[in-house]
Amino acid sequence: MYMRRKIDRFLSDWKLDNDRKPLIIKGSRQIGKTESIRHFAAEHYESVIEINFVEEPKYTMITADGYKSDAIIKNISLIDPTKKFIPGKTLLFFDEIQHFPDIATSLKFFKQDGRFDVICSGSMLGINYRRIESNSVGYKKDYIMYSLDFEEFLWAKGYDASLHDDLLGAMLELRPFSEPEMAVYRSLFLDYCVLGGMPAVVKQYIESGIFEGSLDTQRQLIEDYKEDIRKYADGVDQTRIINVFNSIAPQLAKENKKFQISKVASGARFHTYRGCIEWLTDAGIVNVCNCMNFPELPLKGNIDPDKFKLYFSDSGLLVAMLDDEAQDDLRANKNLGVYKGALYENMVGEALVKSGCELCYYKRDDSTLEQDFFLRTSNSLVPVEVKSQNGRAKSLRTLISSEKYADIRFGVKMINGNIGYSDHIYTFPYFCTFLLREFLKAGTFDEEKDL
Repeated sequence: MYMRRKIDRFLSDWKLDNDRKPLIIKGSRQIGKTESIRHFAAEHYESVIEINFVEEPKYTMITADGYKSDAIIKNISLIDPTKKFIPGKTLLFFDEIQHFPDIATSLKFFKQDGRFDVICSGSMLGINYRRIESNSVGYKKDYIMYSLDFEEFLWAKGYDASLHDDLLGAMLELRPFSEPEMAVYRSLFLDYCVLGGMPAVVKQYIESGIFEGSLDTQRQLIEDYKEDIRKYADGVDQTRIINVFNSIAPQLAKENKKFQISKVASGARFHTYRGCIEWLTDAGIVNVCNCMNFPELPLKGNIDPDKFKLYFSDSGLLVAMLDDEAQDDLRANKNLGVYKGALYENMVGEALVKSGCELCYYKRDDSTLEQDFFLRTSNSLVPVEVKSQNGRAKSLRTLISSEKYADIRFGVKMINGNIGYSDHIYTFPYFCTFLLREFLKAGTFDEEKDL
């Protein structure tokens, strides 16, 4: 069963571009990159030359005579003469290129040649990407792929593209969902919360219709990530990276979700662990939410590099890290327990990243003022608050009403409830988060500051 993905449209548009460049698809392990590329290739090419540098290390020899396309094609054909290179009808698919980043040097020559399309992919590309970038700058196009977002999960469940327009239309019209709609969407979103978006987990659930086995699959993914850390990280950093990884879930469960290095290990210091966090970020395992120096525009450069929160890039990884008792309650009763705030905040952060946003938050040192996330329109900074219960949003109201925060004119509150609007605060259900960026682009807002 092939699950429709958003990269499908991107790949089709890329193929239609007459001046297309070789494509590099980045993303963490087991999010469906290879499957999507194969699906696309089977529909669009007469010949597909797939080379996996992990499974077939002998192909690292194909650059022995240089990086020009003719030399590489000759050496591929020497290794396997059954591979057919048909000009204009062939895709070369180089997979797991983190094991052979030198192949990126050839992209310039394949672009200049123009006879064959090239797609590269790999599960740990971020770690080696500076080297890949320097070898192919100006001659490739990048695409970042993630695990399934909520919309892709709905597609897997059988819903069609019209649901996107229905949900966004309700948000733009501020039209509350009916009780049947809320019941269905909430149930689907809770299933997605439990499962996360890793294709193996979702596919298992779709095919069986039950959660049985999903936890084992999630925990195996966790072990696979730890094995990657042991494989790709150097020396003592392996232990430190795993310690950071193991510390994310318990720190998210606390009221103060700022990530504290001192909680990772006895005597841990920020300067010795900074590289570990960068490693996990480059590997696509975590999303970093940086603390703003002050809530104002522009966002670029307006962060404190020593203060941040860490979220899992896929909430299924967070779920897999919960203790057995919490797992049983979660799957049997859909009760999120003490992790409710952590899971919803992780879900919102994950959805924002998957829709193309960078994460940032604000915590004022001399007060309790704190805001979970920030987005922006062309003129306004937009605070986003995640509420595990639909209570008052004191910090959000302060940011909107105070003359200190001139760039903030309205805000958004994500809740386990329906659509609403009051006092310059838009309220939306969690399951609408994947549309929040589109809402801000398409909507018309009163951006006059009330003072």
